[in-house]
Parts: sequence; structure tokens; C-alpha cells
Amino acid sequence: MTQGERNPLMPNMRLDELLAELQVRLNAVLATRDRVHALLEAVVLVGSDLDLETVLGRIVETATKLVDASYGALGVIGQERTLIQFIPVGLTEEEIAKIEHWPHGLGLLGLLIKDARPLRLGRIADHPESYGFPPGHPPMGTFLGVPLRVRDEVFGNLYLTEKRGGGEFDEEDEAIVIALATAAGVAIENARLFEESRRRETWLHASSEVTTSLLSGADRSEVLTMMAGRARQMADADLAKVLLPDRSGEWLTVEFAEGEHADDVSGLVFQVGATAVGQVFSRGEAMSERDLPAADSPLRELGFGPELLLPLGAGHSVRGVLALAKRSGRLPFSLADMRMLESFAGQAAIALELADTRKDAERLGLLEDRDRIAKDLHDVVIQRLFAIAMTLMSTVRLVEHPEASGRLQHAIDELDETIRQIRSTIFALQGAHQASGPSLRAQVVELVEGARGHLGFMPGLRMEGQLDNRVPEAIAEHLLAVLREALSNVVRHARASKSEVSVEVAGEILTLIVRDDGVGLSADGRRSGLRNLEERATGLGGSFEITTPDTGGTTLRWQVPI
Repeated sequence: MTQGERNPLMPNMRLDELLAELQVRLNAVLATRDRVHALLEAVVLVGSDLDLETVLGRIVETATKLVDASYGALGVIGQERTLIQFIPVGLTEEEIAKIEHWPHGLGLLGLLIKDARPLRLGRIADHPESYGFPPGHPPMGTFLGVPLRVRDEVFGNLYLTEKRGGGEFDEEDEAIVIALATAAGVAIENARLFEESRRRETWLHASSEVTTSLLSGADRSEVLTMMAGRARQMADADLAKVLLPDRSGEWLTVEFAEGEHADDVSGLVFQVGATAVGQVFSRGEAMSERDLPAADSPLRELGFGPELLLPLGAGHSVRGVLALAKRSGRLPFSLADMRMLESFAGQAAIALELADTRKDAERLGLLEDRDRIAKDLHDVVIQRLFAIAMTLMSTVRLVEHPEASGRLQHAIDELDETIRQIRSTIFALQGAHQASGPSLRAQVVELVEGARGHLGFMPGLRMEGQLDNRVPEAIAEHLLAVLREALSNVVRHARASKSEVSVEVAGEILTLIVRDDGVGLSADGRRSGLRNLEERATGLGGSFEITTPDTGGTTLRWQVPI
């Protein structure tokens, strides 16, 4: 038997080996083709959205699928070369709850920040920089890290761990993730540009809206609330506040708030000399979370993290502070955010100043009109009424009929009363601009009108003399208290159908008279309230008396020097 006849299967075995090797290579080619297709689909998917936070989430999800990793994360690098945002994939809610805090960019993660080059490890624990995992973090073995670049800037890093099947990440995995990272950088840049253009559009619209509202005479508080809302929208913040100073300039109060926990922060007060928001107000310079100590902000307890404080104005014309905050864990405010919001706040401050100037001009015009009306009343109307009264007085002596003479005398008395009322109105017109709050006349009118509902009728009121100009504030407070007590007594005890109030400044004396046609004083009535009125008068060097005229009712006279 020949040698060939003894080994008839040898050529077939060799052919099987070649076919098997060819099958393996074909499978590898197919696998490579599938991964390339998957990579192309991933690039299209990542670039299909323009919302930055959505793009970041898709990048890390896609990377874990491409290299079959169990866990993945994207760490965004801040200006301090630490991780300011950490987006994980693959962890369950229970695993996330066990982690004490997200990584800050120390150890192995910090190495990728310092040296932005791809890094593959078969076992994380074997690397000398393997530390910095927070307590509660699940154990991880294999590792692949790739930097994410946006143009020449390292935006962050992709972290992939625990390749499924127990193997290690190979060169092909690294190449695919590097290719994805390159495409992701373009997607991130596009999302940033879109977000910036959208915010600029919002900024222009908001600035125009605020300026138009202020200059068209809209309510100041309404416009400031609108400003807070527009600023929150522009910065994609979760809370916006407007803080305004008190009259002393030593305290800032949150006057307007919009967003999450707005009710919790409204009304909070900050001392100008001892807080960060006070420094922004006094210096006129913006501050971000990098400049804010954690203990200085009460927002930390409400779950907020990044903050931005902006002055409303510049130099010595700062009118308040615009404060913005995001929830803890969100991306901090960028330098572009700060510049845009500084421009918005500055323009809003100019609009506020223009609005105040316009109101001052309107107020000045109103005061000039009042002065003109007062002069016309004094120089023209009163003089003509006085001349008519003098003519009637000279005519009375010529009238012999008693009834006609009485009617003329009554007309003369009415003219005298009209002249006194006009003089009182002139004093009110001339003194209205001197008080920042309600004038004394206005407060007297308010008290008298307030008694109408309890009495069932409107008391008569006569005011004469320079009440708003000559009565000191301390005496005015006593006068209002006495009038309030006197009207209260009429309501509770008098059972009157008519009442009259007279307030007059004559010379250096202020006189208050309250009359009613009620039942008069009770002989055994309580006098504690009346004693209080008397003590107020004697304490100011004046006098107090209450009498019951023969015609009935009660007359209260309270008189003090001014």
C-alpha cells in the first residue's frame, strides 16, 4: 500500500483549517463592519439634538453600547480642573443611593484631567493613581478613559469600565471611543453655539420687553418680577431673585423671587457689610460660585448649588442685586452666561433709572401745575370772592326788609366759609410735595371716611390752615390718635345721626373739634379714654374739654401749641 493510499484525509484536513480561518476572518470583517455601522449611527444620534445636557447623556450611553461596557460616565471639567458635573450610566437607583458623593476628579480620574490622553487598564486597582473613589461606589476592574475635546479645549472625559464577558478593552475599543469622542466634540460645540444664539435672542427680547415696560409706565414691581423671570430663562437657572436696599442702604431684602422655592426665599434680609450679596451691591462687581463660600448662602440647605450674583447698575449707581441659582449637580454658570447677564442687568438698571427720571419729571410737572393752580386761586378767585363779599356787606345796610337782610348776611357767611376752604386747599396744594408718605390732611380724611361705615352716615369735615406744612410729625401722630378715639366714642356711645369734624391751624395753635347730635355724656360713664386724650393735650402744653351744649349732643375740643 502506498503512502498516499494510507493518508487519504490529509488534504481535506488542511482545507478545513483554511476554511475555518477564512470564516474567522470573515466574521471579524463582519464584526468590524457592524461596529463601523454602529459608530456611524452613534455619530448621527449624538449630533441629532441641540440641547447640551441631552447631547452629553447620549454620548455616554452610546459609548457604553459601542464597547459593551457595563458602566460609563462623562465628567465635565471646570475652570479649577476638577469635575463639575458627572453623568453616570449603568448604575441602578439603589447603587446611586449608596454613593456618598460623585467623584471630584481625584486619583485616576484626575490623571486623565492632568494628562488628556487615552488610558486603558486591565485592572484599575493595579494603577498607582487608583484612589479617590467615593464611599459606596461599586467595585470596578477594567477601565478605558478618553478625553472629550471641543476645538482645542478639553471639555471633559469619557470613563468606561467593566467590559461585559470578563475581557479587557482592546485597541479597537479605544479607537472606536476616540472616533466617537471626536464626533461628540463637534456635537457639543454645535449645542453650545445653538444655546448661545438662543440665549442671545432671549436676551434681546427680554431687554426690549423690560425697557419698554418701564418707559411705558408699567408698575415697577411688575417689571422687576418680569426681569427676574427673563433672567432665569436666559441662564437656564432654577431660581432668580431681585434684592433691593432699604432706605438706610445697610440691608438688602429679597423683594421678588421666581422659580423653585421662591416663597421660601422671599423676604430674606442680608446685611450689606457682612455678606457676599452685600459686597456685590457695594462694589458693583459680579460674583459666581467660585467666589462664594458655601456657608455664606442659605440656598445650600434648599438643594441649590451653582450661584451667580449680579449688580443692577455700576459704580455708585447700583440699585440692587440680581441673584440666580441652579440645583445642586447641574452645570455651573459659564463665563458667557455671566457676560450676557451682566449686560442684561446693566441695561435693566439703565431702564430703571430712566423710568425714575421720567416719574420725577412727571412729578415735577404735577407740582408746577399745583403751584400754578394755587396762585390762580389765591390771586384771582379768592380776591374776586372777597370783593363780592365786601359788596354784599355794604349792601346789607341798605336793605330794610329783615328777611332779605338775613339772606344777604347768610350769603356773606357762606362766602367767608368758601374763602377759608379755598385757602385750606391752597395750603394742601403747596405742601403736598413735602411729605414722602401720606399727608396729614390725607390721613385725617381717611379716618373720617373710615368711620362712615360704622356710623351709617358721612361725618362733615372742615380743615383750615397749613396742616401739612406747620404741624410737626410728633404732634400729628397725637392728633390722629385723638381723632381716632373721638370718632370711636361717637360710634360706640353717641347714637348720633350727625357729626362734624374740624381741624384748624390758626397762628401757633392746632385745634381739633368733634361735634355730634347724640345723647350726650353719661354721668356714670367710663372716662379712661377721655383721660387719655386729656393727658395727650397737657403733655404737649395744650388743653382738652368735652361739653354737652344746650342743644344736645357732645362737643370735644382738643387744642395744642405747635
